[in-house]
Amino acid sequence: MSSITPLANACDDERIPCRSSLTIGSRRLDSSITQAALSGYSDWPMRFIARRHGASYTVCEVMLDQFLVQIKDRRRNRHLLYLTDDERPVGGQLMGAEPELFTAGAKRLVAAGFDVIDINFGCPVKKVLGKCRGGYHLGQPEVALEIVRRTRDAVPAHIPVTLKMRRGIDESAKSRDDFFRILEGAFDAGIEAVTVHGRTVVQRYDGESDWRFLAEVKQFLGNRTMLGSGDLFAPGDCLRMIEQTGVDGVTVARGAIGNPWIFARTLALLRGKPLPAPPTLREQREVMWEHYCRAESIYGEKRTPVLMRKFGIKYARLHPRHPEVRQDMVRVRSRGDYADVLQKWYDRDEPGVEPQCDQ
Repeated sequence: MSSITPLANACDDERIPCRSSLTIGSRRLDSSITQAALSGYSDWPMRFIARRHGASYTVCEVMLDQFLVQIKDRRRNRHLLYLTDDERPVGGQLMGAEPELFTAGAKRLVAAGFDVIDINFGCPVKKVLGKCRGGYHLGQPEVALEIVRRTRDAVPAHIPVTLKMRRGIDESAKSRDDFFRILEGAFDAGIEAVTVHGRTVVQRYDGESDWRFLAEVKQFLGNRTMLGSGDLFAPGDCLRMIEQTGVDGVTVARGAIGNPWIFARTLALLRGKPLPAPPTLREQREVMWEHYCRAESIYGEKRTPVLMRKFGIKYARLHPRHPEVRQDMVRVRSRGDYADVLQKWYDRDEPGVEPQCDQ
């Protein structure tokens, strides 16, 4: 879907609801563009940089309820619950199988200082489904709603509880009915907002996200807050989702990895301005190095190179010679290696390119 070129002044079109802010319960966000929870990615350094580049709200990588209950406060685990005041508001996302453990896990996230508690009923990964977690709950409304009620009861009233869903287990009529039963019951139980991904659990990440379904859900919800997710890889995608579905905001997932500029560039379109050019190589270098240094501050010198290698591969998509840059990033084993790649490929202040989408 990202192949469609966005209109430079699309917010001048009366059809597009250009919202200047987004509300999740008591939390008023600066804009309707947010960053999703990303397993293995949305740690503090990534969230911090996304906020710096215009994301109004970010969510940490999903936490297992059982793991949260058992986790020890050690340096090796420090990054999992690490957050800072300058990235607020930030959400903590929770996933699990048993309602009782959800309660304990939610309390741990509250104690860690997260501003919003997000329940994950959307993860489509097979090993997650096999343990009755994530998207599995979309097929058992009674258990799903018990989890929502218990979590809402366990979390202080001033902290919003939200829900992440896919549009059902599969394409069946029963799956659709279960989706709307959980959705309506969750708002009755006190959740403040829902994020809906336009694919089914069975689809995983194959095929297109069904934005028509998102429009239907938003119409059903009325004034209740809904964020849309799925196939958001470019600023034009974010703009079109808001235009076509009427959602209150969008949450960018894979499209934000190695591309924090997607937030500021989308905001420009929402404000009726021309689409900014992709960041220059020098601008990319500055952000990539800051990302590395922030990661090193919480992971340490030994763990950071391997961690940042996967980010570097994603950042490389904005370089005009991205295949060659990617190959050098794959070989990164140390701080020096990473610095050498930046010196070799990003020392010139040349134009960047639109990221090559490897969905």
